[in-house]
Amino acid sequence: MGVSWIKYEKDKESFKLPEVLGFDVVKLKNLEDADKKIEELVKNDCRTIIISNDVAGYSEDIIKKYNKDPNVKIVISFDKDIL
Repeated sequence: MGVSWIKYEKDKESFKLPEVLGFDVVKLKNLEDADKKIEELVKNDCRTIIISNDVAGYSEDIIKKYNKDPNVKIVISFDKDIL
């Protein structure tokens, strides 16, 4: 598994393009589950995880944990219009 996107279920604007193209876009019902979902994706060999700004607010500890890990990249997408 290469790249995954994570966004809040009620966020209808973020990651529209990857979703339409059939990529793995995870929609969280509860933002407090962000850390668990990131851990799960990493355990399943996901090496790049792009998260929406909403999700980033709930996963600060996880982002810091993987900040120096050369095998996992966590990217925060601040602008909903980017992807």
